[in-house]
Amino acid sequence: MIFRQLFDSVSGTYTYLLASRRGGEALIIDPVLEKVDRYIQLVNELDLKLVKAVDTHLHADHITGLGALRDRTQCITVMGDKSKVDVVSMRLSEGDKLTIEGVALDVLYTPGHTDDSYSFLMKDRVFTGDTLLIRGTGRTDFQNGDPRAQYDSIFNKLLKLPDETMVFPAHDYKGETVSTIGEERTFNPRLQVKSLDQYVTLMNGLNLPNPKMMDVAVPANMRVGFAQEAIAQRGWAVSAADAIKLVGRPDVALIDLREKSEREKHGVIPGSLHAPYPDLQDNIRPGGMLHELAAATGKRMLFYCAFGERSAMAVQAAQDSGIGTACHIHGGIDAWKKADGALAH
Repeated sequence: MIFRQLFDSVSGTYTYLLASRRGGEALIIDPVLEKVDRYIQLVNELDLKLVKAVDTHLHADHITGLGALRDRTQCITVMGDKSKVDVVSMRLSEGDKLTIEGVALDVLYTPGHTDDSYSFLMKDRVFTGDTLLIRGTGRTDFQNGDPRAQYDSIFNKLLKLPDETMVFPAHDYKGETVSTIGEERTFNPRLQVKSLDQYVTLMNGLNLPNPKMMDVAVPANMRVGFAQEAIAQRGWAVSAADAIKLVGRPDVALIDLREKSEREKHGVIPGSLHAPYPDLQDNIRPGGMLHELAAATGKRMLFYCAFGERSAMAVQAAQDSGIGTACHIHGGIDAWKKADGALAH
């Protein structure tokens, strides 16, 4: 396995790059905007393909690199489904798995620092965001933070993991790089409380100043959506209401870009072909499945995904590769459901 821990000294942020092998798919957790060039350089040096960029929560102390990485690598942006961020490509909930080739992480909803905080668990390590820090815990006094929720997240989820599980947080300000669940249970001063009420009192009495970047970072991080409007202005978007009328027509091919787990969980538009987004470049080049389907039939290629992010990028790529009939459902399955479109399970 390839694992890299990268550090932004300005915000004290740790970013993690994971892949199963050289030449394989990679994902990155909690990227910082100013470090995007370095991440891309490292991905190229290790001969990796960045397919997912993930934030553990809405950050207040730095601007996320999610949007920049998406724009430069066409990767999928990922956050938890409790996040208020305008649009990301994929939203995960407790019990889901965050997967790339050869790597799978369990998704844990661990609110408290914020109401959209998630942790990601591999066999021997857990990425805890700002929920559990090394010898500390994330503050709970803004962004709908809640010390009671954090107590539950830490004591009833994270501390239930095996003692040897390595803890990799999103931040550290003292130079610590890794801990374990057992260490934190024993030595973390904030976890030596005897009760929930004692923890709440402790956290409510911290009186910390707001992060310096908060007024800039939070509004910026709320807006990471791809410019679907630009695709619509080019005439390559179909509203969900109009797309409903196209189902079953012989001159339209519906292309589902989501992963198998998303299709199973949320349903599919009847009659869709499944062509996962990570395989897009192979499918749209000459000789590829979608390129040949469009050439042979002249059908309108109607892409869709969860929220319209992946499909908007797919339309641009398909058009660039000569598939002039490519368009997508604006807003994806999310918009389709709101328009009462039929779904098969």
